[in-house]
Amino acid sequence: MGKKGRTRAQSERKQSKGAQTLLMIGGGLLVIAVLAFMTWRQAGGAQALPADAVADPVKGNPVGPVEIVEYGDFGCPACRAWYKAGISERLLAEYGDRVRFVWRDFPIITPDSPKAAEAGQCAGAQGKFWAYHDYLYAQGGSLRTDALKSYAAAIGLDQGAFDACLDQGQMARKVQANEQEARRLGLRGTPGFTINGQPLPAPPTYEQLAALVEQAQ
Repeated sequence: MGKKGRTRAQSERKQSKGAQTLLMIGGGLLVIAVLAFMTWRQAGGAQALPADAVADPVKGNPVGPVEIVEYGDFGCPACRAWYKAGISERLLAEYGDRVRFVWRDFPIITPDSPKAAEAGQCAGAQGKFWAYHDYLYAQGGSLRTDALKSYAAAIGLDQGAFDACLDQGQMARKVQANEQEARRLGLRGTPGFTINGQPLPAPPTYEQLAALVEQAQ
């Protein structure tokens, strides 16, 4: 091989090594970015409140002896149907002095469900969880962030406080803790229910819940 050929080969080897080095650096940066994102997501965002600092939304008697918990998802058609059947309202009208009805998030149905769950908790921070819950299920619309913000405006929330809560992920840890609890209980779908800590095998009818409340007294 002549001198020019050796020089060209050496140049090509250098370029190849340089390209490999850049690929390795780029790959390393990508891994770091992914790990950083996952860490941030697991932490719930830099502004997330501790889960135990956020109270569960409750209807009925806050100290009632019978606790019924619904683990729900705002993107769940079955949850919406259960809500529209008016079962919880009928139960509270009959047993409201004995029952505390609690909502906890189990956002597993759609990619937008976790953010919608945060939105509900952000409304709860302004004392309007149930108003937001009812409006969202009644509308049955989009769960995109811009839509979630428009629902807050529709029910008269402080828009600036709501937007900051949602954008900063302040309720992310609360939502994650609720989901983890539902999974520990072995719930496999939504809506899921417990009565005094015992999971129910399926979404209950009014008659089934009423019977369980009577038995629990």
